[in-house]
Amino acid sequence: MKEFIIAKNDADQRFDKFITKTVPLLPKSLLYKYLRTKRIKLNGKKAEISTRLREGDKVEMYINDEFFAPKEEKYSFLGAGKQLDIIYEDENILLLDKKAGLLSHPDEGEYTDTLITRVQRYLYEKGEYDPKNEASFAPALANRIDRNTGGIVIAAKNAETLRILNEKIKLREIEKRYLCITIGHPPKKKGIAEGYLLKDEKKNTVTVHHKPLPGGKSIKTGYTVIESRGDLSLVEVELFTGRTHQIRAQMASMGCPLLGDGKYGTNALNKKYGGYKKQCLYSYKTGFTWKTDAGILNYLKDRFFEAEDVWFRTAFFENKL
Repeated sequence: MKEFIIAKNDADQRFDKFITKTVPLLPKSLLYKYLRTKRIKLNGKKAEISTRLREGDKVEMYINDEFFAPKEEKYSFLGAGKQLDIIYEDENILLLDKKAGLLSHPDEGEYTDTLITRVQRYLYEKGEYDPKNEASFAPALANRIDRNTGGIVIAAKNAETLRILNEKIKLREIEKRYLCITIGHPPKKKGIAEGYLLKDEKKNTVTVHHKPLPGGKSIKTGYTVIESRGDLSLVEVELFTGRTHQIRAQMASMGCPLLGDGKYGTNALNKKYGGYKKQCLYSYKTGFTWKTDAGILNYLKDRFFEAEDVWFRTAFFENKL
């Protein structure tokens, strides 16, 4: 028999999810059987799979040891790089300046060295995260940025913070601003572009339309031209909706694609400015604009953070593009 006392990071999750994470080798058919026959109990009693766990609850599992995953001698995240550009850190969150070229999460091509594995290594070596003491939680990213785009990513150090951040993102109470360089100039110095975005799943591209259409999703993008030099403009962008490739497609549809964007711009234009192979787009500013209670993160209300090292901004003002 193994006994688990629910700690803070494991609270407020469904009973079945906790079991699945704690006993990953247990087949679902046995999970339901063991709950039914009380070989898995919550506070000494039978419990429904949808029961939400509370801090201090006791979970008892009368399960063969073979179903528990073996303890790792060495954690895979220890193979990740150590380089992290930290903009802000406290006991709950990390604000990280992810550089273009680094994956946010592992994929089939790169499993070890990603932003999240670097975060886990960093917190492990600081003594703030030890997998042996966590039944189901690991430090996690609340948002992600594509590999070829840089910008601010928020990491949660505990489960309560992650839940709050996920909710605030849904409520659009976290503001993000982007910098980009366009080839050509937006139609106004400051404006709001609206339309409808249609995604082609097979090609992983989107198209912008000016009238509603089946499958199309509304988009709204605010922009301000900071400065124009020759055919290039440095533009700040605010997203009022968050759709796939929204900024890249919206700016291209206005006749001013992003410098370096081969998907929605043209390689011929990019070659004119040195043949950039990554788009000049950066999520450079994040603000916590709480309109509702944020629990343990209330102290972040109305605070804004900015990434200072935006690689193309300096080149733009020094006329090196």
